[in-house]
Amino acid sequence: MGLIFWGMDSHTLGFLLASIALSLSPGPDNLFVVSQGIAYGRKPAFWAACGMVSGVLVHTLAAAFGISVVFRTSALAFNVVKYAGAGYLLYLAYRAFREHASFRPGNPPAQRSLSGLYSRGFLMNVLNPKVALFFLAFLPQFVRPDQGSVPMQMVALGILFMAQAFVVFATIAYFAGSVGYWLQRKPAMGRWLGWLSGTVFAFLGLRLLFAHRNL
Repeated sequence: MGLIFWGMDSHTLGFLLASIALSLSPGPDNLFVVSQGIAYGRKPAFWAACGMVSGVLVHTLAAAFGISVVFRTSALAFNVVKYAGAGYLLYLAYRAFREHASFRPGNPPAQRSLSGLYSRGFLMNVLNPKVALFFLAFLPQFVRPDQGSVPMQMVALGILFMAQAFVVFATIAYFAGSVGYWLQRKPAMGRWLGWLSGTVFAFLGLRLLFAHRNL
């Protein structure tokens, strides 16, 4: 197991490069971080990103110990989590639209608490069964049964995935937050920032609502 973290052999390096490419590719995760950075600034976006990365640990453990298999074999389990996640995202969209419908220049909406933004990112990740199925399919490709415990190798790879995702999303949060701070100095943009955030949540919620179990 030590080789996975310290030796960085070609097998593990391949996993790391594939993970970075996945984190950088356009998708709901970095779209979410960008929208939070633009709407609230660097620090709130950073905490939202931390919540999303923390959710990866849940999916990693579920994949490593066979729990995620239930989403592949049971349509009911998949749909229950899917509808919960979609409902949560659509609720966030509703709140964002309602909050900014009454926006007045010079009286911007209150900033979200950092713990609330962290929870938002965490729940958005955990309540997406497509992410669970992704890790169930992705991690085993880089496991070598002759190198020891398969579940522990998957956990180690998941932690490595979390580390690179943290760096990627923190970087995205920084630059999106910089754009957000610039826009927030323009009072007329306040309403549009809220609509942007709400639109992103609505898009992600509808996308999840109509998702299927196939990857």
